[in-house]
Amino acid sequence: MTRIAFIGLGNMGGPMAANLVKAGNDVTGFDLAAPILKAAEATGVKPASHLSQAVGEAEVVVTMLPQGKHVITAWADIMASVASGALIIDCSTIDVESARKAHEMAKTAGCLSLDAPVSGGVGGASAGTLTFMAGGSVESFAKAKPILEAMGRKIVHCGDAGAGQAAKICNNMILGISMIGVCEAFVLAEKLGLSHQALFDVASTSSGQCWSINTYCPVPGPVPTSPANTGYKPGFAAALMLKDLRLSQEAALASGASTPLGAEAAQLYALFEKQGNGGRDFSAIIEMFREHAAG
Repeated sequence: MTRIAFIGLGNMGGPMAANLVKAGNDVTGFDLAAPILKAAEATGVKPASHLSQAVGEAEVVVTMLPQGKHVITAWADIMASVASGALIIDCSTIDVESARKAHEMAKTAGCLSLDAPVSGGVGGASAGTLTFMAGGSVESFAKAKPILEAMGRKIVHCGDAGAGQAAKICNNMILGISMIGVCEAFVLAEKLGLSHQALFDVASTSSGQCWSINTYCPVPGPVPTSPANTGYKPGFAAALMLKDLRLSQEAALASGASTPLGAEAAQLYALFEKQGNGGRDFSAIIEMFREHAAG
C-alpha cells in the first residue's frame, strides 16, 4: 500500500483517484471545489481541507490540473510540505516549458518527478484504461509505473523531462486534424447521397481508417459507443481539444516547426467554440461543416 496524495479531483482526476483506491492504496485528495471533494470521498478518497494536509505524509503526489500556471502554483505549495525523496507526478496536459519548470522545482526540493499526461478521456479514466505518456528520469519512471498501471492500460516512457507533454501535444494535434478530415468526408458523402454506413464500411477497413472514424465516428450508427449517438455528450470536450491544439501551435512557434494543418485545425476549433460549442464533444464539429455546406 502506497500513501498517495491526489490534487485535482474533477472529471478525470476523480475516477483516476478512485482507481488508485481500488488498487489498495491509501489516497488522500484535495480539490478547491467542495462538491467535487465530497464526491471523491464517496469512492474511498480521504478528503483534505488544504493541500499541505493532503501531501504532508505522501510518498507519491499526483496532480491533475487545468493549465501550466495551476501546476506551477500547486507544485510550489507541494514542495513546501512534501517529504524529500517523494515522487511527484503531473498528469495534466500543459505546455512543455511549464512541465520542465515543474521538474526543476522537484529536483531542487530533492524529489523525483514525472510529467505523465493521459489519453483516453473520461471513459478511460473511469475504466482504468488510460494511456500515459511519461517524461522524466528512468528512476522516476520505474517508481511511478506501478502507480500509473493502477489507472491505465498502456504506460510509455517517452524520454526526459517534458517528453510526455511533447508526445501528448503531438498526438492530439494528429487527433484534431484527423477528426476534421473525417467530418469533412462524411459531409461530402451526405451531399453525394452516400450513406453513413457505406462510407464507414469502406473507410474503416481501407486507407482512410483512423481512430477518428474506427472508434469515434462522428455520425450516429456505425460506432454505437461514439458520442454522436448521445447528442455529442463529451468524452472529450471541444474546449479541451482547442486547448491542446493551441499548445501544439505554441510549441511549433517556439521550436520552429511547420504545422500548417495543426494551425488550421486550431482556427476551426476556435470558431466552433466561439459559436458556443466548447462543452460539447469535439466530434460535434461536423455540424459546423454541415452548416457551412448548407450556406
